[in-house]
Amino acid sequence: MWPTAEGSTSATPASQHVPFDARGAEHLASVWEALELPGSAMDYHFVLQSAVDRLWSDRRSYPAGLEMLEVFAKLDLELMEAAPQAVSFDENIRPDTFVRVTSVPRLISLLEREGALAEALVLARRLTSFKQGEDVVERLLEKTDALTAEGAAGGLL
Repeated sequence: MWPTAEGSTSATPASQHVPFDARGAEHLASVWEALELPGSAMDYHFVLQSAVDRLWSDRRSYPAGLEMLEVFAKLDLELMEAAPQAVSFDENIRPDTFVRVTSVPRLISLLEREGALAEALVLARRLTSFKQGEDVVERLLEKTDALTAEGAAGGLL
């Protein structure tokens, strides 16, 4: 339990820190602060995932946030790899089931749109450890194979 002005709560400081209406630089600062506060691996995952979702939603009004979207999504993946319980309700040290992650697929989609297929493929392969993204790996492999074949055929002309 955590003390509050009204008494106490089971919600950790990290999970409560980012204001819902924060935008732009204020939002980014709140996310970084939340990651420094006491919390569980799952709390940090949801802070990062929410930040990625918000930055994606605000991309037109705050395009500079796309750079931080990439940072937060990669940080979330590193957290997941270091502490898989961050994305699972299983009690096991090595969980068998995982919650659906949106932060990393959002970044993969962005990279794919930008033509950074190799980088997107690396991230998608890492995501498969959490039983997610297998279809994305297959699609990206098809695209990279097609581009490789196209490049080889272009060299014959």
